[in-house]
Amino acid sequence: MLGKLHLLACWVLVVSNGVAGAWSLAAIRFPRLKNILLWRFTACAQIWVLVQVTLAATYLNAGEGKAESFHVFYGVLSAVTVAVLYSYRSQLSQHLHALYGWGGLFIMGLGIRALLLL
Repeated sequence: MLGKLHLLACWVLVVSNGVAGAWSLAAIRFPRLKNILLWRFTACAQIWVLVQVTLAATYLNAGEGKAESFHVFYGVLSAVTVAVLYSYRSQLSQHLHALYGWGGLFIMGLGIRALLLL
């Protein structure tokens, strides 16, 4: 049960961060896309990374899954990426859409790599 939930949550992570990243990059070219919904969606997508890491830890601690070292690495790196993006938001405030756009796509890529190791 936890394994299927973990897999579903990983797909939600990949799709939501990909959409948030693409939306943020598109907002650079099309200023009409710059609105509060973009930031709310981005926040939800990145909070989902922390939900996924917590779910994965629960899954592993329940003894239902076996931890592949690189799978765990990509999950932890996704959470670290969220923290790095958040920490650079004030320093790169003029390029915020690019920061969160490329960051969202990077997190999406990490999720895809983690999925390939399941």
